[in-house]
Amino acid sequence: QVQLVESGGGLVQAGGSLRLSCAASGRTFSSYHIGWFRQAPGKEREFVAAINYSGISTYYADSVKGRFTISRDNAKNTVNLQISILKPEDTAVYYCAAAAARGSGSYYVAPRDEYAYTIWGQGTQVTVSS
Repeated sequence: QVQLVESGGGLVQAGGSLRLSCAASGRTFSSYHIGWFRQAPGKEREFVAAINYSGISTYYADSVKGRFTISRDNAKNTVNLQISILKPEDTAVYYCAAAAARGSGSYYVAPRDEYAYTIWGQGTQVTVSS
């Protein structure tokens, strides 16, 4: 089983960019789809982007499509989320999470449903000032 640690959050002006990273420990990282979710104050956690276990397929929420790019490097056990043209409404705690791609309870494609993800990082804060 992997453990996930996010980094790269911070305070940025509207229109700026950040790169969030999700570092995984464990030898089975390539057996997991990875998703990014975010939770703004007073709101429910929402899907942002996901990448399948091999990195070939990516998925985005409509609200971030064209501004966010997810990628992974299985050799380095990392997934990055490049976030650009930031808006104040992007302010949230961003979490990466892992969903099994193989074995019991696995998913054929990277899911958008947070309940499919069984391993979560602690989150990283992104604050966008207007």
